[in-house]
Amino acid sequence: MDLPLSGRLTRNIPELKYVNADNVARYRVIMRFFYEEYKRLRYWMKPEDVYNGVMRWGALPDYTLEQCMADLAQLEEWGNLASRHDAGRATTLEEYMRKKLQYLLTPYSIEIERLLESLEKVTGYGGSLEPTLFDSIAEKLFAIRRMDWDKEPGAALELWTSLHDAFKRLHENAADYIASMQTAKAEEMMVTESFLVYKDRLTHYLQNFVQALQRSAYKIEGNLEQISANLRDMFLERVADEELDRPRLEDVPDKASMVGELRQGWSNLDRWFRGDGRAPSELALLERATKDTIARVVRSVIRLQERKRSGVSRKKELEHLAGWFARMERLEDAHRLAGLVFGLFRTRHLQGEDLRLTDRADQSMWDEEPTVRALRSRSRKRIGRQETEPVPEHAERKRREREAYRRRQAEEWAVMQDLLRRGKLVVSELGVVPSAVRLRLLHWIGRCNASPRHSFMTPEGVVIAMTNPRTARRTILRSEDGDLELPDYEFVFAMEDAARMAAAAAEGGRGE
Repeated sequence: MDLPLSGRLTRNIPELKYVNADNVARYRVIMRFFYEEYKRLRYWMKPEDVYNGVMRWGALPDYTLEQCMADLAQLEEWGNLASRHDAGRATTLEEYMRKKLQYLLTPYSIEIERLLESLEKVTGYGGSLEPTLFDSIAEKLFAIRRMDWDKEPGAALELWTSLHDAFKRLHENAADYIASMQTAKAEEMMVTESFLVYKDRLTHYLQNFVQALQRSAYKIEGNLEQISANLRDMFLERVADEELDRPRLEDVPDKASMVGELRQGWSNLDRWFRGDGRAPSELALLERATKDTIARVVRSVIRLQERKRSGVSRKKELEHLAGWFARMERLEDAHRLAGLVFGLFRTRHLQGEDLRLTDRADQSMWDEEPTVRALRSRSRKRIGRQETEPVPEHAERKRREREAYRRRQAEEWAVMQDLLRRGKLVVSELGVVPSAVRLRLLHWIGRCNASPRHSFMTPEGVVIAMTNPRTARRTILRSEDGDLELPDYEFVFAMEDAARMAAAAAEGGRGE
């Protein structure tokens, strides 16, 4: 169920201005002093007490009482502090002339300072995997099914609070812990030798969590299925009534909105464990992410062990193996031993000419003449100086390419001369044209459309202009490789000098 947006959600929060204000150091020290005194159950503070406490910390060496009073007034204006008149008796004239006030932290400011205190302790994602939370959630849902909350007042609210807190801790801590395993710091740690000592504890920790998840998931899903909609609504109504029965000095919330929030929380719990039918549940995603993390840990450990093993000398093992091969009397036994020790070698395809000296079909491949092929060494060691190879000569290939290019140029120029004699070309008047002509025509259309004057000049000095770029007529250009529908464009052709003379004559006619 979607809850309507309240005014508190969309309003501006002036209480946060002191965190990024110009005098942020002064405001932060004052607010932290108020918060520390609040935890000691000291609520109303005088400006002198605030100033003395701030100066004891030594964070503001040049601070004055006047600046402190101005900062307190500013914090009150932003809504961080509430003030009242100090009815105490003045002992000096200065105290009597000065307006005496006492200040108190507002609820918003308490939560802001509590958040800032938590943020100061954040060094990473943190989090943890607590398998006992699954059992706790299953027990709370089973208690709801048995209606244990209906026997004594306040039991429903306590049961819901325990259930919601356990679910929140499970979701947030597990998400944070799995996220911490995806960071660059975790990747760097998994490639160090010290990770081999840590991997057993980590793998055991993840495996215990997965086992508890698989063991308790069915209990939780079964309890959620057994709790009907009527029982759920009855329980949440009871929770809302017990919450409203608490004595409050603030405004009493509306019961309908409170029940709506409780139903939304229950819906989140149900969707997290059972899904919504369109996508897998968050529980399944958490299980998959945990298993993927275990797999990443195992792969990292295997790579580390292989790298560590690669640096160990195997001289004694190879000497023992060489002696084993030396004691073999038959070649077939040596082949079998090699197959057992080394396994199948990787297949390599070598290119060469098959020089057969006989056409006998029964001749073995081992009796054939070998094909000699030089292999380049893959060793990084510097080998002896090799003879330099001459640069290959490609004059003949260049000559063939040059002649082919000239033939194409001659053909294109012949086509261009024919067009110059005609002076004009309309797409609809063309018959079936070769594919090369179609490609050249599409090239002209693209060049003309890209030009502001809808014309361009070829390297031979021929000016090709499109006279009707915005025509609405359509036609079919038929070619050897298919038909193409396009606008019925019209082109005119002229040499560069003739085009200039025609443009000058047109300018002179417009001038007259």
